[in-house]
Amino acid sequence: MAPQKFSIERSITISAPPPVVYQLIADFHQWTRWSPWEKLDADLERNYSGPDGEVGAGYSWKGNRKAGQGNMTFTELVPPASVSVDVNFLRPFKASNKVVFTITPEGTADGSVVSWLMTGENTGLGKIFAKVMPVDRLIGGDFEKGLTALKAAAEGA
Repeated sequence: MAPQKFSIERSITISAPPPVVYQLIADFHQWTRWSPWEKLDADLERNYSGPDGEVGAGYSWKGNRKAGQGNMTFTELVPPASVSVDVNFLRPFKASNKVVFTITPEGTADGSVVSWLMTGENTGLGKIFAKVMPVDRLIGGDFEKGLTALKAAAEGA
């Protein structure tokens, strides 16, 4: 039987100060530079709401079968240390998850360790998928790709 709850976490060290990394995460417009899912559909429809970089700011997307449909909202922002996001997937399956990015200084003032954590519950189709392939194996690679792209964006800033 698949576990009811899941937790996925990946981390990376970036040669950029926390404020630079934070700005790339705390502004949904910047996610096109690093999110692993942004490139799944060249015609992805994006809508932004609320003030950039503030609690309550939102982002919604609608795309092909791979990109799906859903929305995200910033729920807590602690510059330059953390960004919390509520994520709601509508297609290809329904799910509501919590995401937290933590950014901690590493070594000198020019380094950061970024952790990307997502938690949620295996419900509906998620329970079935989790029996066949654990959520960590299903999404963990995407987190790694996203963090690698975030590193490239931050170090090139």
